[in-house]
Amino acid sequence: MLIKEKIGNINFFATNNRKIDYLPLEWYETNKRILHKKTISGTEITLKFLNESQQLTEGDILYEDDFTLIVIEVKEYDAIIIHPKTMFEMASVCYEIGNKHLPVFYQKDEILVPFEAPLFNLVVAAGYEVTREKRKLVNPLKTTVSPHGNNATGTIFSKIMKLTNPPE
Repeated sequence: MLIKEKIGNINFFATNNRKIDYLPLEWYETNKRILHKKTISGTEITLKFLNESQQLTEGDILYEDDFTLIVIEVKEYDAIIIHPKTMFEMASVCYEIGNKHLPVFYQKDEILVPFEAPLFNLVVAAGYEVTREKRKLVNPLKTTVSPHGNNATGTIFSKIMKLTNPPE
């Protein structure tokens, strides 16, 4: 099934007792223009968005008929959760994350970043209130940097660390 645009969001859409078939996505897949995936029930989906700034999020509806809705579900991901106490801490920690060119998410007065051990150690050592949890990374802050990696091949930060610390 070819999908070229999203229809709406389940939070603002009448389901009319239709079956909801979820399409699970990793956080880094939500901004892909072309993607081949399977829904929970096994329906093969090809996403081919022509709009360059396409951003899928939790609950977006990709398809509807009389019996079924296909809806995006963002999977939980291992994340660093930073709880800034002041606006100064918020600015400082976002600056540090920005220097690493990592994607940043904002939810419920918390800063979330996909887990990276060096960054986790840095923010803990700097004295910020930090936890590591599985979370849905669904509210990205708009930046000029796009994530290109995934957990299987490593993030940009991991690749840079490997380049700057070559094996002996």
